[in-house]
Amino acid sequence: MRIFSFGSSWLIRLQLALALLVSSIWHPVTSSAYLQDRIVAIVNSELIMLSEVKREFGAEEARLTRLHQGADLAQRLKTAEYMALTKLIERKLQLQEAKAKKVEVLDFEVKKALEQMKQQGNALDPGNPIHVQNVRDQLLLMRVADQHIRGNITVGDSELKRYYQEHRDRFALSEEYELSQILIRPRSSDGLADALTKARRVMNDLKRGEKFEDLAMQYSDGDTALQGGRLGLVRQGELIPIIEQAVVRLVPGGISDIVESPDGVHIIRMDDRKPKRFRPYEEVRREIQELVYQQKSEDMYQGWLVDLKNKAYIEIKF
Repeated sequence: MRIFSFGSSWLIRLQLALALLVSSIWHPVTSSAYLQDRIVAIVNSELIMLSEVKREFGAEEARLTRLHQGADLAQRLKTAEYMALTKLIERKLQLQEAKAKKVEVLDFEVKKALEQMKQQGNALDPGNPIHVQNVRDQLLLMRVADQHIRGNITVGDSELKRYYQEHRDRFALSEEYELSQILIRPRSSDGLADALTKARRVMNDLKRGEKFEDLAMQYSDGDTALQGGRLGLVRQGELIPIIEQAVVRLVPGGISDIVESPDGVHIIRMDDRKPKRFRPYEEVRREIQELVYQQKSEDMYQGWLVDLKNKAYIEIKF
């Protein structure tokens, strides 16, 4: 059994949360003339005020107001407001846990985080105590979650192999085609009929046994005409849908019907096709490690939040 340390991807996600938190505090709080503040929740011995909830979901409120209206808007706002309250409760619980475990964030770490965020284009004010405290709190959240999860996750080879077997399609390489084409482009905006006539003439020549390569060199307007129209290797899903539909049923050596696309009129030959294949386990093992570790980290984090809530006194006055 191998034990993996706390992954960097987890910290990246928490750093994204840091950016979201700091951005939320820049949203203007409703004036006290229009908002009568009040207690909306008690978390152990700490209070959450209505103004905090409004500030937390201010950006989402603006987004929903732009996209919805009427009863639908009212319901969506209610849901968003409750989700914002839930996030605040979870944040309070984690900060209380950090305090109980004596987790600390030093001043120079806060300063460094502020500088990094400023370099990324966030117009925060290092002299604003609210900004500083919110960054400090988010660093505390990162650290206490890190301490809870670090070293508590084991990922063994048998688990990795089981994941590989259960999710093989995730590690599949799509079917590949070797294609050649004859492309006839209309000479003017109303030249499609002429292009189709030319394509039918080429199809008749092919049916009489003329070589595809020779006709491509003679008639094709494609970039690979001088190479006999060879397009090379193309992976399933890389072609535009109308071309994909034309070639998906072809066998090697088969020639498609005439196909119209925004580029012009196509005649496609399937030179060869390689079936879907699966990347070997050893090749994707590290990728699976990361996927399994991320999922276990998320599960453990959510379980930890549930445990904190179960042990806490939470009263919602919403």
